Amino acid sequence: MGILSGSRILEELFSNTDALPTESSRVQNETELSVYELYKAARDKNLVNTIKLNRESHIKYVKDGLKGLNKYLVSLDASKPWLCYWMLHSLDLLGDDITQNLVKRGISTISKLQNPAGGFGGGPGQISHAAVTYAAINALAIIGSKEAYDLIDRETLYKWFLKLKREDGSFVMHEGGEVDVRGAYCVLSAATLTNLVTPELTAGTAEWIKRCQNYDGGIGGEPGIEGHGGYAFCGLAAMEIMGKTDLLDIPLLLRWATSLQMQLEGGFQGRPNKLVDGCYSFWVGALFPLLEAIMTRRQFEKDVKQRNLEVTQYIAQSLFDRNALQEYILIACQSPRGGLIDKPKRGADYYHTCYCLSGLSTAQHHVIYDFERAKGKELDSGARSLLWEEEVTNRVVLGDPNNLIKSTHPVHNIVLSKVRKMIEYFYGKREF
Repeated sequence: MGILSGSRILEELFSNTDALPTESSRVQNETELSVYELYKAARDKNLVNTIKLNRESHIKYVKDGLKGLNKYLVSLDASKPWLCYWMLHSLDLLGDDITQNLVKRGISTISKLQNPAGGFGGGPGQISHAAVTYAAINALAIIGSKEAYDLIDRETLYKWFLKLKREDGSFVMHEGGEVDVRGAYCVLSAATLTNLVTPELTAGTAEWIKRCQNYDGGIGGEPGIEGHGGYAFCGLAAMEIMGKTDLLDIPLLLRWATSLQMQLEGGFQGRPNKLVDGCYSFWVGALFPLLEAIMTRRQFEKDVKQRNLEVTQYIAQSLFDRNALQEYILIACQSPRGGLIDKPKRGADYYHTCYCLSGLSTAQHHVIYDFERAKGKELDSGARSLLWEEEVTNRVVLGDPNNLIKSTHPVHNIVLSKVRKMIEYFYGKREF
């Protein structure tokens, strides 16, 4: 449907505010006005159907970063695997080749970050951390070579994963660190790609994540904490990895997630009553293919006579406004200097470039779970990850047809083909 593609009057979409402004309402009004000005100009000039993804400028922005970072990014010294992942994934989504030079440099960089006791640190000599280990594994998956895969010391990695595990099923982010649902997701995603998921690793984890879901349907970082888009994705994706999504209140989570798409902006906020942010294009946007698969799976398991009709009717539905999200990313989040941003009047960075593009991919592609191939089989987490595929007949590409980028995996946020390649390397060729 979209914000601009329809007949809605933009001025009627501003948030309703009372006569008692707060700092939050003032910033919300400013943000809406900045987006409104861009949308009005696009509508007045009839640009909706010709909006372009500035692919080449974004590729240049990322490649310039790979040559060297400016001094203002010194604060990311403990995030080297993240920088590798954000940049490589952005190039992969945009369809730019991962050159042999990049492959060699990527392997060389990440090899210096693996610790003898298992896992990866954010920089040389730094302690292992679940988040940067997830990023390192994803970066190696994108590189996609045997040398990259063989760099991973799976034996020590698994032992280190177990050191992060708590008795209640939760994971800490690093030894002696905080408990966080991100830890569960980062460990289980990396373990899935490297064939390290075991009953020992997952014991009690699904039950702990269930406790992180709140009365409103959102999922917080730990039990009793406010729901958040990033935590909700991590919690739901971890449950999908384990095949335990039925423990969650899925209709309530769907209601919460849909409430986060902004009325005027079309992008997502991370929590109710917060500002729109381009990164939630993925963190919240990727909830919907997962939710669709879960609810379709429930339909699929119903009466056999109704199964085919119900699944066919449901699986083509959109649970969020895919056009509106693309409008926000393409009109409000592209920096004229290259790279993508969280909202207008901000500067580009590699994090938002990665997750805006990941959200754009999620909005363009209809990635579904193949229930037919899964039927009647006992599947491990790697096999379940392989059952995600694109339904090409239900693509939605706003503006120029050349805006289409590659499809990303809704669980791992890597291009689908790279997930398959890594899983088949560590598990062997999978037949269904």
